[in-house]
Amino acid sequence: MTLENEQLNNPLHGLKLETLLNEVLDHYGWEILAEYTSINCFKNKPSVVSSLKFLRKTEWAREKMERFYLYQFKNLPKADDIQYEIPPRLRIIPAYQKPKDPAVLILGQAPVPTVRSSNFSDNKSSSGGRGNRSNNRNSSYKENNERGFARRTEKQEQSNKTDASANPYSNSPK
Repeated sequence: MTLENEQLNNPLHGLKLETLLNEVLDHYGWEILAEYTSINCFKNKPSVVSSLKFLRKTEWAREKMERFYLYQFKNLPKADDIQYEIPPRLRIIPAYQKPKDPAVLILGQAPVPTVRSSNFSDNKSSSGGRGNRSNNRNSSYKENNERGFARRTEKQEQSNKTDASANPYSNSPK
């Protein structure tokens, strides 16, 4: 069985990004799309042209949009962990899984985004997701902020010390 035959059941197979975006927009609109995908090109002065430009340039956003299309608009069952590692256009969707009616999405009820795997980057750890600079998963938001504040004040003190030593006449009267 060739890759071509395996992809025949994938709703993304042979589908242009513009067609995908227009289908989703016609059904849901910009507000729902912005809330459920959390992609800024759908929030700030959205247009089809600018969104397509951004989605073509940005792989993670395009994959996020394709996942939205498969699992919300086409309402397919969620991919298992092995299939989730594969980009949506290359996923093998079993022949018994057929697209259903689009999911009903309500403005203001989008779930909190979670990171399921290391899809964002192969070099970064997937322990905490985007924006998590802590190695400790159990540390609280307050602890992370306190550590960040301590690092910033440390850097400021160090830069003040180096500035003072660089110019010995900086404190002298003029």
